[in-house]
Amino acid sequence: MPIRIVRLGSERAPGEGLRIGTVRRPPRGVPKGEFSSQNWYDVWYPNLAPSPETMKMAQAAQASGVASEWNAFGRKFRSEMAEPDASRSLDLLAALSHQASFSIGCYCEDEARCHRSFLRALLAERGADIVPEKGA
Repeated sequence: MPIRIVRLGSERAPGEGLRIGTVRRPPRGVPKGEFSSQNWYDVWYPNLAPSPETMKMAQAAQASGVASEWNAFGRKFRSEMAEPDASRSLDLLAALSHQASFSIGCYCEDEARCHRSFLRALLAERGADIVPEKGA
């Protein structure tokens, strides 16, 4: 029952299970009671989102398109995910991926330019069972 890495707000895949939003803020203009029914997320878990400072780095890197800026964001985000609370959360999700159906996601359109690409790698490093990226 592998983890799916998804774009929040996208159509759910059959058998996707619980959708976890790893974002800093809830979707704008959506009533809290409609987050799940509109395919945003079932559970909000900002613990696995970049800090506001690190998110600004990602946004600047996306706007500039400069690879070295994106790599700097990746290093900073990985260091945040190495903190004990985040690291234990990743360990837990990796272990659960072998027994439960769920997904994690973010709003970004392109996974390759989103923190969820780093979450995919961090979970894989912990032995998580993950649905392969589309086109991979």
